[in-house]
Amino acid sequence: MNNLSERPLRHRPRRLRTTPAMRAMVAETSLAPRQLVLPAFVAEGLAEPRPISSMPGVVQHTMDTLRKAAVQAAGAGLAGVMLFGIPEHKDARGSGALDPDGILTQAIRAVRSEVGDDCLVMSDVCLDEFTDHGHCGVLTSTGAVDNDATVALYAEMAVLHAEAGAHVVAPSGMMDGQVGAIRDALDAAGAVDTTILAYAVKYASAFYGPFREAVDSSLTGDRKTYQQDGANVGEALREVALDVAQGADIVMVKPALAYLDVVRAVAAAVDVPVAAYNISGEYAMVEAAAAHGWISREPAIDEVLTSIRRAGADIVLSYWAQEWADRYTLRQAQGAWVPSRRHSEPPLTSPGQRAEGPEVQP
Repeated sequence: MNNLSERPLRHRPRRLRTTPAMRAMVAETSLAPRQLVLPAFVAEGLAEPRPISSMPGVVQHTMDTLRKAAVQAAGAGLAGVMLFGIPEHKDARGSGALDPDGILTQAIRAVRSEVGDDCLVMSDVCLDEFTDHGHCGVLTSTGAVDNDATVALYAEMAVLHAEAGAHVVAPSGMMDGQVGAIRDALDAAGAVDTTILAYAVKYASAFYGPFREAVDSSLTGDRKTYQQDGANVGEALREVALDVAQGADIVMVKPALAYLDVVRAVAAAVDVPVAAYNISGEYAMVEAAAAHGWISREPAIDEVLTSIRRAGADIVLSYWAQEWADRYTLRQAQGAWVPSRRHSEPPLTSPGQRAEGPEVQP
């Protein structure tokens, strides 16, 4: 007789994995459409959507197709859409970013008119799409990014977006003091309810490549003098603390997959919601591997998004947001075990902490 037959096991963890309903009941991490935000690009002068070759399935929208995409996002229950505008003409100061009739400002108005308060309208507050040199701010005579002059422009840009209808403004340029300046400007303009989602932790990353195609970036060189060093976590936590002190309502980590440990550390350190951006290179890797038949696409998407939530992110920005939400709705309609999540607990602070919600099933 073997040892198992002589001494019946008291503890059999597999009991809690026997059925979908059982697995859902004890799931520690969940994912639902209301936790997802869809990034969307809109380009000036397009007659029809322009595919982004390095991001299969993602396009530069026309204003009309952006409106439709926003309505679909709201219908699927997504938390919001994050808007990026691509102008026809760029200059050294990124003047199009401050144009009341510029592409991004128009997009904010158009989307807000379509979705109202049913879906959050979020805007990127940065100059990189608008500058002919591709940096996130204006340059000094020596070619360095002028932090303080750039922050002043961000503050103007944020007020413009709030007046156009943005629920959330998202400064992404990693300039020192950007959150405080934007909060002061919004409050002075009467936009006290406009939320700031701060790109508090944004690393200089090789995974941004497809995004730069998506926004027709003019950048040469890199952004290492203002984006963070991927070797550092303590520096990231300092940046987060500064942004929270300056009035950030939500803080974000970008990229997500290569920095899940940072997502976890940030979630443990703050008492505001934490977002993470599942960026273009992460998207492109999965799509390329799936196209070659090397991985199973939909389960891989589920696994990626769940991993970001498991690390502690309350909100996930992802180019798969609409697709994932549509599949979620379909599973519900088919009677799959996908109960609603009642999420009232604070961000995860330890690997063993449990959260209510459905199992993500491919």
